[in-house]
Amino acid sequence: MGFNSVNWRQKHISIGYWLGQQFQGKGIITQACAALVDHAFQEMNLHRVEISTAVENFKSRAVPERLGFKEEGIARQSAWLYDQFIDHVVYGMLAEEWKARPVK
Repeated sequence: MGFNSVNWRQKHISIGYWLGQQFQGKGIITQACAALVDHAFQEMNLHRVEISTAVENFKSRAVPERLGFKEEGIARQSAWLYDQFIDHVVYGMLAEEWKARPVK
């Protein structure tokens, strides 16, 4: 997992992740993603964090949803995967939303 791209001028960044099946369901990605979001807003002083994942990948979609990201839309045929184009759902979080969220 890590930052895929950063746009310093617009003050936003995207996060990507991939986890082996044997490690899924343990909260690893959710915890690591929260740490990256904290870093993006607190240390990098960015305004927006984006996560994009395959529409049909419900386990991956659960991560931004658990963290309180807002679903913003579908990017049609935005990634080439398994010999076909797939749609991605885009989630976004703003710095002020992250700071105001209830911490569990």
